[in-house]
Formats: sequence, C-alpha cells, structure tokens
Amino acid sequence: MPYATYINKQINIPYLLKIGYGKTAKVGKYLIDKDLPNIALFFGEGIETMLGETLYKGFAEQGIKIIHKQVVTDINIEEINQVAFSLPPETGALVGIGGGKALDYAKYAANLLRLPYISMPTSTSNDGFCSPTSSLLVGGKRTTVKSAIPFGVVVDLDIIKGAPKICFYSGLGDMISKVTALVDWKEAALRGQARYNDFASMMSYNSLDLLFLKHSADIEAPEFQRSLTNSLLTSGIAMEIAGTSRPASGSEHLISHALDKISQKPKMHGLQVGVATYLCALLQNNNETEGVKNFLTTTGFFDFVKQDPFTKDEFIKALEIAPTIKNNYYTVLSEPDSFDRAVLLVEKNKILRELIK
Repeated sequence: MPYATYINKQINIPYLLKIGYGKTAKVGKYLIDKDLPNIALFFGEGIETMLGETLYKGFAEQGIKIIHKQVVTDINIEEINQVAFSLPPETGALVGIGGGKALDYAKYAANLLRLPYISMPTSTSNDGFCSPTSSLLVGGKRTTVKSAIPFGVVVDLDIIKGAPKICFYSGLGDMISKVTALVDWKEAALRGQARYNDFASMMSYNSLDLLFLKHSADIEAPEFQRSLTNSLLTSGIAMEIAGTSRPASGSEHLISHALDKISQKPKMHGLQVGVATYLCALLQNNNETEGVKNFLTTTGFFDFVKQDPFTKDEFIKALEIAPTIKNNYYTVLSEPDSFDRAVLLVEKNKILRELIK
C-alpha cells in the first residue's frame, strides 16, 4: 500500500471538559472562558423545568445571550436541517441538554454549521454524549449519522445521580459491549474487512478498565457513577480516533438495532446491548465471558432485566436479521452456524432463559 494511506489524520477531542458536582450553575462561566457568549439552546423534554432556573442564573451572571431556545421532541433529519440553517448568524455555539434526542439533535445541527457543540447529558444511559455520531430519523428510519465529537462536555454529577436506575443499567450495558465489539473488530481486520487502530483499541479497553477496576458494584455509589461517566466518555473518544464506531459497536449492537426494527416495544438501547453482549461473548468463545457474566450479575443488571424480560420470538427474529443490518460488516454473527448456535443458547443457557422468555 502507498505510504499516504497511513498518514495520520487530525483527531478532535473535547476542548472543554468538566465532570463534577454543581456544574450546571457554572456553564455560563465555562462558555465565557471559551469566548462563546451567544448560544442556541436545545433541551430535552422536561429538562428546562428541572434545570432552567439554575442554568439561566449562571448565564445572566456571565452575560450569556440565548439566541435560540428549543425543546426537542423530534429527531427528523429534515427538520434539523431547516432549524440549523435558520439560526441567526450571530450564533456562536450550540448547547444540548438532556437525553439522547436533544444531544443528537444539537450535535448534528452544530456539525452542519461547523459551530462548537457543548454536550450536557442528564443521564449516562449510553456513550452518545461524547461520540462523533448522531442517531436520527432519516426517511422515517432510525439511522446513525456522522456528526462530530463535541467541542465541550459538561457533566453535572448532581443531575446524573438523580437519573432513574434504568439509565445506569443501560449505560452499563452499552459499556460492557466493548468486550465483544473489540473482538469482532479485530477478527474483521484479520479477514481484510476492516482497518484496525491499535490506539483506539487501547482507549476502548481502558474505558472498560475504568469501570471494572475503580468502583464498587453499587450503581448508586458516587465513585461508580463518576467511573461510568468517564468510561462512556473515553469510549466516545475511541470512536473518534478510529474514525469508525468499531471500538464500541459490533455484533451486540447489530442485535440491538434489529430489536429496534422488529420489537413492538423496544427496550432502552443499553439494556438490549448488554444482554446481546453476553450472548455474543458466548458465541465468540470470548476470553472475557466469565468477567462479563460476573459484572452484569454483581451490579444487578441481570436481575433488573429479568423484571421485564425480552420476548423470545422477537429476540430470535432479531438474531436472524441482525447480520443484514450493515452491508459488508463482519461480526461473529456473520459465521454460518452463528444463528443456530445463538438460538440454542437462548433456549438452553440458564441466564439467557431468564432474560429472554
């Protein structure tokens, strides 16, 4: 291959990064420090009521001007295009506050305008708050669209700790998926179907280490919540380094995407991904399978999912169509015998039988 193929590309990382308690009140100061006094605000539903008073007080103290304010209810890409290009020319940055919809909306709009985007997640249900992609509706279908990694990430742990338990368990499921995603990626590279990036892979492994090694198994413990936030953020940066979602997404995410398509009532992304990770680790004969099982057991993830198990017929249908979700995308599900083996595991594995009924 010509040398030019291997020339390093520029890697973007968040220039503004604040993780701690009481950060909502300080956002105005952070924006002024980065010379961003004119902003467009995009809230998730109900978030302005919850955080508006604190946020606006901080803005007023720093002279922040709100050029545009919007509650995000829809993530249709056509609407985002219209809104983005109708923003006043003096808009200097876009701030997304809330869950996935608000963050993905603002992130994509900022990317269209080549303006700084500041991400303020109110839960840690997945790594999207610091990823270089947005999950949007394109032609009525949920689609992952290239965006840009945030210019800034501000995480107020006072807000995060108040999120419902399901958000923490979803975040766990999304994080643990790196175990199977990295094996799929390496195998795809060995087959000449993907380009492997050692540094991005190391970052993704490190994001798992942050979670496995530096906290108790209590999801309500402050150190656990900080570690989960740091892990998800590191995962997002790994995707930026690789220029692909491969460090964080593999066979387990294909199953989740398939469930989104065929389930009457899809579950939260990370719950789907977490269960699929355990199944795919078994399919891969992954060296970390026992670690995945122990982690999802001791944190209470499995017990939480058991309260509202997956529908067996839907899950098996998702297994059938998962390999077709992405073209020319090798994972363990691409193997000819994977579907039959997966169905057998769903029917025979003690843990999976309790999660999928």
